[in-house]
Amino acid sequence: MTLPLKDASDASASLDFDSSAPLADRAGLASLARAFHAGGYVILRNFASEPQCADLEAVTRAHLAAAVPPVEFEADLGYPGAPATREAAGGATVRRLRQAYGRDEVYRRWAADPRIVATVEALLGEPARLTLAHHNSVMTKHPFYGSQTGWHRDTRYWSFTSPELVTVWLALGDEDERNGVLRVIPGSHRAKLEPAQLDPAEFLVEAHPASQQLLRGTVPLALHRGDVLIFDSRLFHSAGRNESNAVKLSIAFAYFGASNRPVAGSRSAEFGSVDLPPAPY
Repeated sequence: MTLPLKDASDASASLDFDSSAPLADRAGLASLARAFHAGGYVILRNFASEPQCADLEAVTRAHLAAAVPPVEFEADLGYPGAPATREAAGGATVRRLRQAYGRDEVYRRWAADPRIVATVEALLGEPARLTLAHHNSVMTKHPFYGSQTGWHRDTRYWSFTSPELVTVWLALGDEDERNGVLRVIPGSHRAKLEPAQLDPAEFLVEAHPASQQLLRGTVPLALHRGDVLIFDSRLFHSAGRNESNAVKLSIAFAYFGASNRPVAGSRSAEFGSVDLPPAPY
């Protein structure tokens, strides 16, 4: 498999934007879309304001402290590093707060932020909808009991007529190698895989020779508070464990084009979707 980008340094440089520039007009959004389709992701620095981050963090910490349902526990998934059971040490560690959109108005305002809508519509090429079935959550990674997530594409468990969905990931604090930074393989949303490269759960089999070639393009995506990562649902990504002393908090919503549809009867159709106000430009 040959990556469409020359190497990791090219990808990192071309897909990292100051949010004030590319969102100023249609031409800027078109430039952003070209970078996104080439690499499978873009980073928008300083996208969320400090008041937005503070409001989101306050509600998030309150819901996390009380484990306000619905929540997903690390022990439920059994990923590497997670507690073996709910009764084991760290068994009450929350992996994510699910159904964020319905939790509080602060999440709904963020999900429908006009700048997000404009950006997502530019990437999808049509009006956008918010899916309530996937992501729609606060992703947490705790010290000690936060697990490692293997290489995967979100399409492994999303069922839409077209796989072209995007995730908008907001960092509420620094995300780096200490606390389980997201890693991606630029261009892997267009990779053609051999069947043996995926295990039964559709995680990448890293020992496969073709996977080894693919993994040489790995890029860690360090983020700061207020930065937004937007990535294609077909992009391979992974995350390490949190070796710091603080919980890492990120908010993730997923969007799809209005002409796209979840497959009837699938998990993707379970919770419906949200119409979004038209983009301002």
